[in-house]
Amino acid sequence: MATVPGYSPSLWVRLCHALPRLDLTLQSRDNVFTPDSWEYQQTLLVLSSLSAIALVLSLLVVLSFLIHYCCCHRGDSSSGSEEEEEEDDTSGAHGYSGKKGRGICCVTWVSVAAVTICCVAIGIGFYGNSEANDGMYQLTSSLLTANYTLASVNHLVLDTVTGLQLSITGPLTTMEELFSSSMPFLVSTRTCRRLSETVVALLSSLTLGRPSGVPSLNNGAGNSSSAIASPPVTPVPPSLSPPAPLPTSPLPGPFSPGWAANTLMVNEDYRWLSYVLLLLLDLVVCLFILLGLAKQARWLLILMTVLAWLALFLSWGSLGLETATVVAVSDFCSDPNTFVLNSTHFNSGTSSEILDYYLTCNRRMNSPFQQLLTQSQRALSSIHTHLSSLEREALPQIPKAERPLREVQEILNATEGNFHQLVALLNCRGLNKDYVDSLKGLCYDGMEGLLYLSLYSFLSALAFTAILCSLPGAWRSFPSDLEEYEDSDSESEDPFTSHQDSKRFLQWQPWL
Repeated sequence: MATVPGYSPSLWVRLCHALPRLDLTLQSRDNVFTPDSWEYQQTLLVLSSLSAIALVLSLLVVLSFLIHYCCCHRGDSSSGSEEEEEEDDTSGAHGYSGKKGRGICCVTWVSVAAVTICCVAIGIGFYGNSEANDGMYQLTSSLLTANYTLASVNHLVLDTVTGLQLSITGPLTTMEELFSSSMPFLVSTRTCRRLSETVVALLSSLTLGRPSGVPSLNNGAGNSSSAIASPPVTPVPPSLSPPAPLPTSPLPGPFSPGWAANTLMVNEDYRWLSYVLLLLLDLVVCLFILLGLAKQARWLLILMTVLAWLALFLSWGSLGLETATVVAVSDFCSDPNTFVLNSTHFNSGTSSEILDYYLTCNRRMNSPFQQLLTQSQRALSSIHTHLSSLEREALPQIPKAERPLREVQEILNATEGNFHQLVALLNCRGLNKDYVDSLKGLCYDGMEGLLYLSLYSFLSALAFTAILCSLPGAWRSFPSDLEEYEDSDSESEDPFTSHQDSKRFLQWQPWL
């Protein structure tokens, strides 16, 4: 099948699409994008389970460090107590032991390095979240414009068909009654009726995505007049806010303007907000961990440890979702036309060649509606010719026919205006541009944003693993409440330090 002009899969799409796929039984599967297939869903589950395996490894690493600090250092505390007391005497009342100082220094640098990596990951996450949001914005706006175009086509067809039906049931019937005594005028009037019915039949088969239930020829004049009174739809691209419903256009739900954009936009708002909250949680945890290390507050360290565990689980979980999403998007973006052709269902009278015409929009391809539009245009021109002939020849003889003739001409003028807009809307360039823009938004910006979010989740998971491994060492290095109380007592009993005492002694003994 022909490729989409103006779009080609990016390098990241090709790399992710080339990843091997395995199902739950570890058998190789193809990478064709079939989201409704259980076999394809199994491959995505297997890819998501890799983050679960990484989470288990992280838990084992953190558990091993906990065992190391809880068990292995318990014996070292009693044997090194005497050395610590001697070092405490030489280091002063406010100092820590050499081993404890080195432990705090090591734990601090490890924590600072891990927090730095986490902050870098948070910056990458904010950028990736913004890129993904821009891609989804472009996708939704393009879908909104495409749906508005389709709704405009159906609305123009409905107005044209209803107007012609109004002329058939109203003024043309009156003209036939007035021209019943003149055979040439009656033949011209019946020819206009027959041509109008032909145009109605042709345009009824032209609607896209709407059921074939066109209003019958027996509709009342009141309903038809309200449809003719409504202004024709102009194909102006709307904003992202859902426009007001088109008047007198009973369109089905999937082709009402803005349905796809509204649905995707709501999902995107929830996704964007979820990632912002996750990024802010990581940032708060990192900042308060540094504050807890600086203040040596154990209660703050306990609270941040609980939040760090939560952030660790959320990071690996988001990585699993992002991995499956990136792979699924790459599978779709590698060959989007095939999926769209296989998943789109039109009316029974519309073949896949019409969809292929809009997806590829090749200049060498003829429009599938060209013959239908040409026949409709010729029929409208013939009606206009017959009405002009009746205006020149019949009105001088039958003045009463002037009013119904003018009504038919007004309906014909409105019909021709709608028909010219319809020809412009049915050209492939507008819908193809919307299709290409939506692909670029999803497969370029959206794909890049998802990759940055995956990198953020991976780096933040590693950073929180390192933080959780270093926090037990920080806990062990912090002074306990009893030590703080003894230090405060010693300070209250001896207001002068040993350094001040030696300085006074040298002042009183200058010969030394």
